[in-house]
Amino acid sequence: MIFLASVLAGLAALSLLLVLWQWLAARSFPLHQSVAVAGFSPGISILKPLYGCDDTTRESLQSWFRQTYDGPWQIWFGVSAASDPVCDLVRQLIAEHPQCRAQLVICENLTGANAKLAKLARLQPLAEYDLILVSDADVRVPPGFVGQFAALLHDPQTALATCVYRLANPTTLAMQWEAVCINADFWSQVLQSQTLQPLDFALGAAVLVRRQALAEVGGFAALTGCLADDYQLGHRLAARGHRLVLSPVVVECWHQEMSWRQVWQHQLRWARTIRVCQPVPYFLSLLSNATLWAGLWLACSLAVTGSAIAAGTAIAFLLLRILLAQSLQRRFTPGRKLVAPAWLVPVKDALQVALWCGAFTGNSVEWRGKKLRLLPDGTVRPID
Repeated sequence: MIFLASVLAGLAALSLLLVLWQWLAARSFPLHQSVAVAGFSPGISILKPLYGCDDTTRESLQSWFRQTYDGPWQIWFGVSAASDPVCDLVRQLIAEHPQCRAQLVICENLTGANAKLAKLARLQPLAEYDLILVSDADVRVPPGFVGQFAALLHDPQTALATCVYRLANPTTLAMQWEAVCINADFWSQVLQSQTLQPLDFALGAAVLVRRQALAEVGGFAALTGCLADDYQLGHRLAARGHRLVLSPVVVECWHQEMSWRQVWQHQLRWARTIRVCQPVPYFLSLLSNATLWAGLWLACSLAVTGSAIAAGTAIAFLLLRILLAQSLQRRFTPGRKLVAPAWLVPVKDALQVALWCGAFTGNSVEWRGKKLRLLPDGTVRPID
């Protein structure tokens, strides 16, 4: 039992060191700093695949119409059916902003398991400019975002720019739990990975890519069978020697109110997708769960060894994990109202253990009401 306690103490120390490394990587990144290159305003085609709408959709889409960009730009909105209620909303926004070059495209008879990418494949030939910006429907951006994003591709060696995102409206307790996952851990883990190797994946909230580089990997049509299309796009470009960069500007994701079941399905889909994309790193990610290992060490110290010093150290580890997570949330979000309660940090870590197990014990995911089978190569197929 003494040996077990020693092992757990070592794992607790290792997990805390990994969390500290994650925190330091995030603190050293120039987050929220604007990027600008004088005189660089290339044409940009913005492609927005849409599906349905909710109370947050109008403001999210409108944020793209309000861009203050000096260069030429256009927006193409793609929907799979004219009966989709989002069509009326888009037409209203186009009428309200006649100064913007925007158009709605009905993309019928789509092929491929990933409907979002199927729409993008239809929209891609309509893009007039060499820089193509893709963004999810629920993403809301500041007025100068397009210009700051474009500045990242001033270097001709850079083929793609992407950015981290925050959950902006955690209105339920379940969404606050997810906010810890996104607003504390996910973005800082992305930056932690960059300390080991150059960025080799993209994040789907917003991606800016050169047309030529996109064509080299087969365009969006080559990704219609992939679930993690953002990861695959960035990974394939990096494999061809292209440079990818991460923007210091943070965009916002606005979701309709979600229940515990909906958030759980969302997180489980992410977990299984990441496990397929990066099986070894995801397997090892359990080592960075500071609550798990410190909690087990604390339980062992109280029940087996009876060491008050070990128990006190384990408690200190747990408290430090909470403090670091809260610090990351405060830096990432513009106001304290988006900082989830401190007690949700260990709850998140505990649920993360269940998600980690779930990632390795199943291959089915739920996406937009459809059940899909996730295959080893990252592609999906419908479950009958």
